[in-house]
Formats: sequence, structure tokens, C-alpha cells
Amino acid sequence: MITVAEVIAWLENWADPRWQESWDNCGWQVDPGVLSQKAAVLVCLTPTLPVMQEALSLRDQGIAINLILAHHPLIFQPLKSLQTGRPIADLVRLAFTHQVGIYTAHTNLDQAIDGVSDVLGQVMGLQDAVPMVPGKAANCGLGRVGTLDPAPTLATLLTHIQDSLQPVDLTYSPEADLQQSIHRLAVLGGSGASFIETAVQLGAQAYLTSDCRFHQFQESRDRGLVLIDAGHFATERPACARLVEKLQHHGVPAWLSQRDEDFRQFFSSTIRL
Repeated sequence: MITVAEVIAWLENWADPRWQESWDNCGWQVDPGVLSQKAAVLVCLTPTLPVMQEALSLRDQGIAINLILAHHPLIFQPLKSLQTGRPIADLVRLAFTHQVGIYTAHTNLDQAIDGVSDVLGQVMGLQDAVPMVPGKAANCGLGRVGTLDPAPTLATLLTHIQDSLQPVDLTYSPEADLQQSIHRLAVLGGSGASFIETAVQLGAQAYLTSDCRFHQFQESRDRGLVLIDAGHFATERPACARLVEKLQHHGVPAWLSQRDEDFRQFFSSTIRL
């Protein structure tokens, strides 16, 4: 039997909470006293009421979920109150009532080997990948940069991103030559536009990340860097699937949430109301 406490110890040994950024809130979000129980884990990107409802639905099917492992923190800012009808309060109430713990690995998982950016780089086929910003442990850190061999055209790379990540919207720099070869690619899952200068300094020809603003596309264009925004959800979700695989490899019953949400829907001109 692998307990919840053993799962958390394994996770923290892999993605050390001490690696988290100073503004972050990794670790236990809700600990309802399940540490000694046999672990059954639901992995998600963002802990939400639908994810908790999914966990309880799995219980009704005989799968005794007692731990939600999430990438994004449930509690980011200091709470001033917990009121019935508010999502966080209702989620916390359900967690305690039904004995479902909620634990977050956020910016520490961003940095880890087989973490968010490392997995994204693997999906993109990066070779000789190294962190864009080295961390406190060997081969760990924020983002990844490496080579693509054979080098695809930008058009082929964009097609690969669309097929492998299935983003709801894929945006790239204006005036980019779709036939140019991309030999060196940088990636950073989640919001990585603040590292555009780093990608340029590391010799990347293209940079895959998310949550990029108008003038950041302009900045990248002016620096000769093809900025590619595949969305926050699409660039981080593969790491959740990898976490499930790693847990299952260690004998832990684990499932990937099917109620995770992108929180965005793009209007199509083909829609008729």
C-alpha cells in the first residue's frame, strides 16, 4: 500500500518545494487528514469545483479518490473570508467533508526534470535541451532551449504544435517566413513572455509559450524571434499526463482529470447564433 504521505514525499523529492518562486504558494492547499490513507490520485492543471465533483463522481464508481494533485494553486492570494457560495469556500468544504486532499506543485514542477517545460520540450522533439534559466539543481530550471534535427520549416513546426498540443488558438509573430528553417527552439509552458530576451540571447529562432500580449509580439518581431503562443492550458497539460504516468509507474492508482478547463472559448465566424 502506498499512502498519501508517501506520494507527497516522492513528489517533493522530485519537484522540491524549495524551488518555488517567492510569490508562489506550492504544497498543501487543503489537508483534511488523509496522510495515512492508501493513495488514489486525480491529477489536474487547475483545482476547481468541477474537478472536485469529478473526484466525488469517481468515488461513486468505486474509485476512492482522496488526493487531488494540481499544478496551479487553489489559494494564491491571502483569503479574507470563506463564504458559502464562493467557489474556493465550497471547494474547501467539500474537501474536508469528503476527505479529499488538495496539493499543488506549481513553479517547482515548472523547473523539474520531466516537469512542465521539460515535457513540452520533449513533445516538440528538442535535442540537447537545457534550461533557459538554470535552477538550483542540475538540469533543472525554467524553460528549455535546444535544437531540432532535422530542422523543420516554421510551417511544419506550427503544424506539429497544433497536432500535438491541440490548442484552441495558435498565434505567431507577424511577417514570419513560414518556409524558414527552425534549428533552435525555446519553450516555456505557461506564461513565459517575460523571457523573450532570454530566448533571444540563447540563440532561439522561435519561442513557444503562452499568454503573450500585443507588444510582446512586436518586440519579438523586432528582435528576429518568432513568438508562438499556444495558450496556457495547451502548453501545461502534457505535464499533467506525464505526472499520471509517473505515479502509475510507481504503483499509485492515478487518473488524469477530464474536467480540467481552458477557461477560454474563441468565437468562430462559422458560428451562427
